[in-house]
Amino acid sequence: MLTRWGRLVARRARWVVTVGMLLVVAASAFGFGVFDKLQDGGFDDPASESAQAADAEQDAFGRREADLIAIYSSDSLTVGDPAFEPAVRDTLAGLPEDSVANVVTWYDTPQPSLVSSDRHATQVVVSLTGDTQNELSESADEVRPALEDVDGLTVDVAGQYAVFGDVSDNVSEDIARAESISMPLVLILCLVIFGSIVAALMPVGIGAVAVVGSFAIVRLLTSITDVSVFAINIITLLGMGLAIDYALFVVSRFREELAKRPGSGRDGVAEAVETTVATAGRTILFSGLTVAAALASLLIFPQIFLRSMSMGGIAAVLVAMVAALTVLPATLALLGRRIEAGRMPWRRRRSPQALFEHGTWARIARSVMRRPVAYLVTIVVALLALGTPFLGAAWGSVDERVLPEDAPSRIAAEKQADLFGGEQSSANALVTGASERELSGYVADLGQVDGVDGVRVLDQTTEDGNPVALVQATWEGNGQTEESQSIVSDLRGVQPPGDADVLIGGTSANTVDLIDSVGERLPWMGLLVVAVMLMLLFLAFGSIVLPIKAVVMNAVSIVASFGVVTWIFADGHLSGLLGFTSTGYLDATQPILMLAILFGLSMDYEVFLLSRVRERWDATHDNTDAVATGVQQTGGIITSAALLLAVVIGAFATSGIVFIKMIGVGMLVAILVDATVVRALLVPATMRLLGRANWWAPGPMRRWWERHGIREVEAPEAPRERSSILVE
Repeated sequence: MLTRWGRLVARRARWVVTVGMLLVVAASAFGFGVFDKLQDGGFDDPASESAQAADAEQDAFGRREADLIAIYSSDSLTVGDPAFEPAVRDTLAGLPEDSVANVVTWYDTPQPSLVSSDRHATQVVVSLTGDTQNELSESADEVRPALEDVDGLTVDVAGQYAVFGDVSDNVSEDIARAESISMPLVLILCLVIFGSIVAALMPVGIGAVAVVGSFAIVRLLTSITDVSVFAINIITLLGMGLAIDYALFVVSRFREELAKRPGSGRDGVAEAVETTVATAGRTILFSGLTVAAALASLLIFPQIFLRSMSMGGIAAVLVAMVAALTVLPATLALLGRRIEAGRMPWRRRRSPQALFEHGTWARIARSVMRRPVAYLVTIVVALLALGTPFLGAAWGSVDERVLPEDAPSRIAAEKQADLFGGEQSSANALVTGASERELSGYVADLGQVDGVDGVRVLDQTTEDGNPVALVQATWEGNGQTEESQSIVSDLRGVQPPGDADVLIGGTSANTVDLIDSVGERLPWMGLLVVAVMLMLLFLAFGSIVLPIKAVVMNAVSIVASFGVVTWIFADGHLSGLLGFTSTGYLDATQPILMLAILFGLSMDYEVFLLSRVRERWDATHDNTDAVATGVQQTGGIITSAALLLAVVIGAFATSGIVFIKMIGVGMLVAILVDATVVRALLVPATMRLLGRANWWAPGPMRRWWERHGIREVEAPEAPRERSSILVE
């Protein structure tokens, strides 16, 4: 199949490139409008109790959430001075009415919590209009500037939609910064790796195609579903990173095939393209499908944030894969031997056989295979030891601390805590169908929950003949801590009064429901990912042993990266160096996202390496020789690909958003471990111990694969003597 496709692309190269470029131009014109179509937030489960409580509360009492909190302060004036109150009221009178559902001020509702202890500041609580997070964010964008338009007073705006707005602004800045850091470095590294200017431009060009094409696809998706702004981060990260990897595989193999056909003209170039697509293209096809399948597992989660990351990542991977299998080989067919144009001084031809006999990677692999048990035990123990901090990880969700210290909403939140009595958390209980006596007893029971400082009835109404009450419980401390989560669980454990229905919501309740939702679906996600990996790797190599081994090794390396992430971001080590504030917990959604991405990416190098090992095994049926040759042929390419991908991903570690920084650091650790320790040491050790069993499958499965499996080359009928080969 891929051989025929490579032949077609080589013969119709001009058409393929022309159509490809027209599509890129169209995607650019359409795709960059995606930024106006994305929404903030998306961390909630719409079916959770907290989401149901918020909807029911809004139906009964109107929207009462503290979406935006404006803090008005003055060094010289107090809240009761004649110049202070008119300034606040004039500002509030100018708010757009269609964007504001409710406003609570100390002047209208003299609650002590709305005025600072020195009486030089007051906070105004604004509830926004909108049924979805996107509509609420749009309302916030209209209201926030009006809140800040005040004369004679200092104003700071806090609240979750102020945080969402600042996060969205930082995402755009992060992408621009990451690209400005990574692209020049990638180009320089490509020049060093390839040794020629034209070859070095190929990965960067395909990366740009992948990003632009993905933007267009995601914009199309926004017309049928909600997509979070964070999809852009994953597109830039994976689209650019994988496209560079794929281009590296294709260009390297093409140059190798050209070197085997000196002086053979255009026919030789076409044959080189055909073989390149059949070999490197096969690796890219399986890699792309594997990464896309791993990301698709995120679609089982109800949170828009995770689903958006899934959709953006799948789009990026598939566009990168298609571009590497169409536009890139067609471009190489047109360039031919001009791929070497702009050759650098360090680019020299070397003896393929000499590299095979004396290559560093082959020597490392043979050294490992002489002592496989020692290497295997030492490495696995070390990686698991790195993962031990993850055992004690605490979980939470997003608050203002994910932002840089100079973000306006974070400054406002810290000012709010300083002026109005420290951090306070609350949960709202919506009680339907309780009599006054039953409600009084229920309020008293809530007040007995450990940690709760106060309980009060905020409002009461009647709905369809049933009494409805809104009860609020408050306590000291941040709403994301384990203590706050425990209080919410205890509040939910209080017996509802009589036959009444009770729904408990609020920020802390949202976090509890998020963790429960993720935990409930995580086993299904893991099962789906593993099943797809096993199936695709069997199709690639005709073995059921290698896929199981690959999944286990990838799990070990991912556990190590999770341990490092926990040690850094939850425990707070290196916070000064990396420039973030530790929250003391991990965002519950981030390890899930990392798991999907890393499981997919780790298979990228696995397929590339095992393809070469399988090719040599089919030729010699010598396990040690096949492994050493495969490691030697791919060691340099995998290292180069990992280095380039590390640059792209590492640039995201400079993000001002803590959880984006965490993804960048975690993926950087996992990729470097995977490309070095796992591929160079663990793979040779395990394959040496397994021997011929590496390629075992039950008879019916083996026979099916021999008829239908996708090989790079046809398997020879009998083992051959080791031949001279060109290595990368």
